[in-house]
Amino acid sequence: MIWIIRLFLLSMTLMYFGIGVWAILSPLFSAVEADYPSITEYIGLSISSTIGYSELAGIYGGLNLGVGILCFIGIFSLNYMKKSLQLLMFLTGSIAAGRIIFSAIPSTPPLVNTFFIFEILTFTFCIFALNFFKPLKNSA
Repeated sequence: MIWIIRLFLLSMTLMYFGIGVWAILSPLFSAVEADYPSITEYIGLSISSTIGYSELAGIYGGLNLGVGILCFIGIFSLNYMKKSLQLLMFLTGSIAAGRIIFSAIPSTPPLVNTFFIFEILTFTFCIFALNFFKPLKNSA
């Protein structure tokens, strides 16, 4: 089970760290007119002021980098493994809950999309690992 969790955290490391770097570099790609897709196009946002670039770098870039780094550390430490899984559980569960609440508003887009499926699967895996893998259950 420990190796499944480590592989899971490695995949989360690559994904979150990659998204963080992409979010930070996206404005630069636009500025130099590089033929590289911007993260804003992928997530369906547009930046309308200069503070928007800072928000993109901070919220999407910095937060995702931090989550990726924590997941990487969690691969090697049971204590940080538990913290990584708890953070991922809280983060993806909260985002999924926001999507569910938003879907209750009439005429909103459909609830189920690839992001929502990822969030539910990640949340479920974290709950399972935290509750059924004894070394994590007993660690601080």
